[in-house]
Amino acid sequence: LASFELLLKADLSEESPNPLDRADFNAVEYINTLFPTEQSLANIDEVVNKIRLKIRRLDDNIRTVVRGQTNVGQDGRQALEEAQKAIQQLFGKIKDIKDKAEKSEQMVTSGIATQDFPQTCFVKSFNFLYRAMTRRRQYGEVANLLQGVVNVLEHFNKYMGIPQIRQLSERVKAAQNELGQQILADFEEAFPSQGTKRPGGPSNVLRDACLVANVLDPRIKQEIIKKFIKQHLSEYLVLFQENQDVAWLDKIDRRYAWIKRQLVDYEEKYGRMFPQEWCMTERIAVEFCHVTRTELSKIMRTRAKEIEVKLLLFAIQRTTNFEGLLAKRFSGCTLGDGTVKKPDVPPPSTNPFLEDEAGTETDEIVIEKSDAEKPKKPKAPDNPFHGIVSKCFEPHLYVYIESQDKNLSELIDRFVADFKAQGPPKPNVDEGGAVLPSCADLFVYYKKCMVQCSQLSTGEPMIALTTIFQKYLREYAWKILSGNLPKTTSSSSGLTITSLLKEKEGSEVAKFTLEELCLICSILSTAEYCLATTQQLEEKLKEKVDASLVERINLTGETDTFSIVISNSIQLLVQDLDAACDPALTAMSKMQWQNVEHVGDQSPYVTSVILHIKQNVPIIRDNLASTRKYFTQFCIKFANSFIPKFINHLFKCKPISMVGAEQLLLDTHSLKMVLLDLPSIGSQVVRKAPASYTRIVVKGMTRAEMILKVVMAPHEPPVVFVDNYIKLLADCSTDTFQKILDMKGLKRSEQSSMLDLFRQRLPAPPSGAESTGSLSLSAPTPEQESSRIRKLEKLIKKRL
Repeated sequence: LASFELLLKADLSEESPNPLDRADFNAVEYINTLFPTEQSLANIDEVVNKIRLKIRRLDDNIRTVVRGQTNVGQDGRQALEEAQKAIQQLFGKIKDIKDKAEKSEQMVTSGIATQDFPQTCFVKSFNFLYRAMTRRRQYGEVANLLQGVVNVLEHFNKYMGIPQIRQLSERVKAAQNELGQQILADFEEAFPSQGTKRPGGPSNVLRDACLVANVLDPRIKQEIIKKFIKQHLSEYLVLFQENQDVAWLDKIDRRYAWIKRQLVDYEEKYGRMFPQEWCMTERIAVEFCHVTRTELSKIMRTRAKEIEVKLLLFAIQRTTNFEGLLAKRFSGCTLGDGTVKKPDVPPPSTNPFLEDEAGTETDEIVIEKSDAEKPKKPKAPDNPFHGIVSKCFEPHLYVYIESQDKNLSELIDRFVADFKAQGPPKPNVDEGGAVLPSCADLFVYYKKCMVQCSQLSTGEPMIALTTIFQKYLREYAWKILSGNLPKTTSSSSGLTITSLLKEKEGSEVAKFTLEELCLICSILSTAEYCLATTQQLEEKLKEKVDASLVERINLTGETDTFSIVISNSIQLLVQDLDAACDPALTAMSKMQWQNVEHVGDQSPYVTSVILHIKQNVPIIRDNLASTRKYFTQFCIKFANSFIPKFINHLFKCKPISMVGAEQLLLDTHSLKMVLLDLPSIGSQVVRKAPASYTRIVVKGMTRAEMILKVVMAPHEPPVVFVDNYIKLLADCSTDTFQKILDMKGLKRSEQSSMLDLFRQRLPAPPSGAESTGSLSLSAPTPEQESSRIRKLEKLIKKRL
């Protein structure tokens, strides 16, 4: 039994081709298959022997299994139960497969049946659609039914290979085309292209027809819109033909008044006929703008010689106002349909010259200190209609640019005339140096030009206007600022021949008057204001212009021009004070210092220098109160000019006695204290001098003190004297050492031995440096330069 169960499990686990293993085994059929004919009975013995052999093998197998399972009865029963369970599961799976096959057959049958239903619905829909279209024109019902048909047909797009579905799709398209032509015919009948439009029209039928057009080919909708707008604007083309008086720019308001009336008329009569999503009111306005731009361009090309700047600006202003009105009324959604391209809108400006229209208009331009301190203006919304009409004026903006060129030329000439008539500005010490009023007037006019031009165009006209700005910024710098600086008889490089002819001992050099000093400071303040405002102007022009043209805006040359005016103004102030101190320094060099018997208070020449400083510096400081950095530059330049000149005159004081050297040392210290206090001299508010200025004064005047200390030192023994000179002055120039010896009053023979000793005691030059007699020959000191200039002056005097 156990072996039988195992064989049964083996047979169940995998299918066997032996017919004896089949459950529905039929012995008769099996025998008939073995012996199908009488002739086959000849080998019956062989078949019987094979069967007997198989039986014996089975018996042997069963016997072997029985013997092996003698002691495992319980395992046999368990294996039998498992075999029974496996058989049950097998039959269960077979039943499930059979049930699923039956259900699949039912579903296929049902699917085939449902295929007929949409076909029937399509046929009925087509029949109804055709009847409604051709007989009753019930477009409202047609729209709903057609939408449903189209939606159903969309689900079968991937089955268009089936002939029935393809035929239905073609039938729907044919019906749509026929329906579209019918609707176009209805609109043509209601709104004929020729003649005047009918008042009203079959609005109810056409309203439903528009709903049907939403489902049809988009070209039907576009054709309806195109024909309706064309018919609606046909009257406009007739009224404003090129040969009509109302077509010219001076009557441009009538164009915009006409379209406003037409839009109101459309809303009253046809507002409900077209679907809201068609935005027909906006489409009419947009098409009007395109037609107007084309017509205006045509008439302006024909009558270009009649265009004047006032007329052009009037037309542009009215047009931009109309574009602004469109932006408030419409969203601009139709501009992206492909028929209308949305114009590039320049970014909103943060130009300091542009005040808020709702705010107070001022004629003053405030220079802003930093971006962080500037109040942030709310970003204005972009106008999608900007330039939709006004773009046609751009080719004619050269009229505007030429007008601004002429106006600015007249403005500069008026500034020059006013300055000559009114004279220099009055001294204004309390409030600091005043900026010339003409400067504010110039930039206020620039503001107006920039605002106007940026509203007209952000392209090439802005570049042309920038060129005009550059031209008159330079003219203002040279004609108004540099042209009105006081003239002097001295140049920046030294005294002229005229001054040398007039120079006499003890004579006073002509100084600038108080008014002239204030004028120089006012021009300097104006140039500084113009420089800063020009930089801001450049930034704002770059914000206004198209991004592709930003690199072409560069006002660096103009800012450099104002920098030159500032530098020249400071140089004039320095020369004036420097020249005022010259007579005192000349008096110092002509004193008999070897005859001074005792050291007293400061010498008269020191008092004279201090007097001139106290007269000029407070005036300059107060008038440059608004530009402190340039007052600091003035102080630095004066120190760099006065100190070398003082040292040069110090070398002329020869011979000097010990007492005379002590007096000169006292005078030098007094001048040093005055120079250190120069930035705040005569001021009630004491401020610490800038560190850069203090370093220059201390270095220069300390050198003067060291020169006098060397002069005071005994020249015996010579080695000690030479070493002391090198240590105190650190100057290896033989010329300077020669001057020191002259100041001490040594004889030529003594000087010769001293010079030889000096050359021997000089420190060795740095490695790689050229061997020269003096380490300072390659870089002459200011004293050497000043000495050479003086020698040249003496030579000129002798020749004259």
